[in-house]
Amino acid sequence: MAETIRRAFVCGHPIAHSRSPIIHGHWLHVHGLNGTYEAIDVAPSQFEAFISTLSEKGFAGGNVTIPHKEAAFRLVQRKDHAAEEIGAVNTLWMEDGILNGTNTDAYGFAANLDDHKPGWDKVDTAIVLGAGGAARAIIHALLERGIGEVRILNRTLARARELADTFGARTSAHDLSGAKELVSDAGLVVNTTALGMDGDSNLPADPEHMPDRALVTDIVYVPLETPFLRAARRRGLATVDGLGMLLHQAVPGFERWFGVRPRATPQLRELVLKSMEDHS
Repeated sequence: MAETIRRAFVCGHPIAHSRSPIIHGHWLHVHGLNGTYEAIDVAPSQFEAFISTLSEKGFAGGNVTIPHKEAAFRLVQRKDHAAEEIGAVNTLWMEDGILNGTNTDAYGFAANLDDHKPGWDKVDTAIVLGAGGAARAIIHALLERGIGEVRILNRTLARARELADTFGARTSAHDLSGAKELVSDAGLVVNTTALGMDGDSNLPADPEHMPDRALVTDIVYVPLETPFLRAARRRGLATVDGLGMLLHQAVPGFERWFGVRPRATPQLRELVLKSMEDHS
């Protein structure tokens, strides 16, 4: 009897730009598994219908990306602690006929820093620039790692306050205009905003005001070195780009669907970088 092909997917709208098929396709090949991972464009109006027929279509699970993460959070029957804290779901799997959801962005963020700067979490104060959906995952990761104080800086103070209220006493909300003083004693600075991109000359915070020991990271990976990371590197600060977060966040889902825990290797990173160059 032929071995059953295990199927997984990534869905979003649009989806053609997704690097996930390259990542999971590589792991399927490396581990010699009989499985598929496909990109499916699902419009918001069709998302609920798509999710409700996963078992019928023979999917073990899949990834959810923009703009469906909040809808997935509402639709899954069982969600874990990370999903509850972040308020969004990016990874789905079927278990005993029940649709489960988690959010692996916080895991991916922390694992990327573990990979490149072990000991990054031994700081007292971290800065999160921005207060959108991505910031929620970063704040969750920082608090889980035991960082004592997380300052959320945003252009719209009300958004930052909303996040600080959600995450509690170890977080505080601030206007981005106060960045100069607020970053002066930070051991870690994380950018989740689009400031400085697309020819914008405004950086979310000036690395000149950060202490020499600060580690600066950006969750964006296109371009690999963002204007913010470039400015930090020129200032002589340690930096970590956002590509590793993408690679590491894919690990738990692959393990759920295909039963093997893969590794985010330098070879995989090079493969994804090449695909980015080919499409630039």
